[in-house]
Amino acid sequence: MAAPRLAHNVFFKLKNSTPEGVAALVAACKKYLNVQPGIVFFAAGPVCAELNREVNVLDWDVALHLVFVDKAAHDAYQTDPTHEQFIAENKATWASVRVFDSLV
Repeated sequence: MAAPRLAHNVFFKLKNSTPEGVAALVAACKKYLNVQPGIVFFAAGPVCAELNREVNVLDWDVALHLVFVDKAAHDAYQTDPTHEQFIAENKATWASVRVFDSLV
């Protein structure tokens, strides 16, 4: 059996949650966060507000979904210069960030 992969899911609440603010963060995710070694899946996009059932959590604006080949690839991603540049250029726009990591 193969070793489990690591899923890294990040949910950003923006200070400026206008369509332009959301689009800018999605574009930054696509520019900086899908280039690191060990990524087997990447997606970034806005909340789907139309799915507003009682169980849906809608208190965020942009989601980032990454699956890494293993924990070591995830750990290397955390200190990768492009990841650090993404944080430096975008952190001021975030009202909050929630991270959910799991083995998949």
